[in-house]
Amino acid sequence: MGSSKVVNAGLISKGKKFGIVVSRFNEFISSKLLEGAIDTLVKHGTTESDISAVWVPGSFEVPMIAKKMVNSGKYNAVICLGAIIRGETPHFDFVASEAAKGIAQVAMNGDVPCIFGIITTDNLEQALDRAGTKSGNKGRDAAQTAIEMCNLYAEV
Repeated sequence: MGSSKVVNAGLISKGKKFGIVVSRFNEFISSKLLEGAIDTLVKHGTTESDISAVWVPGSFEVPMIAKKMVNSGKYNAVICLGAIIRGETPHFDFVASEAAKGIAQVAMNGDVPCIFGIITTDNLEQALDRAGTKSGNKGRDAAQTAIEMCNLYAEV
């Protein structure tokens, strides 16, 4: 039997450029996600000057700017961050669904990874948990995914 080639991407981001799209809605949460993402990228070797963050009004608008960043050719990966917290109306479901679909479409059609780092929660406490308390920081997780995926894109 022949030997299989197994590709594992490391978490070294030195020399890589990252675009981050951040939703301003629920800014208290999304700013913590952004801090986690930037901190993680820097810890893994990215210089701060190789990170560009763009604020958009809300999570619905994230895919539009993510598409522009992915298509710009300036970045090795684009990270999408935001927080959608359930309210008393169906608005949550529409925004969450369209943000997820939009980011997935950008990811599938682009030549660099586009990472979904938008948290969706039932309440503020859950959002706080995912932005740096009990459940870690999902911005940090999204940055690690971005590093791994851009390294995989280079290998595959």
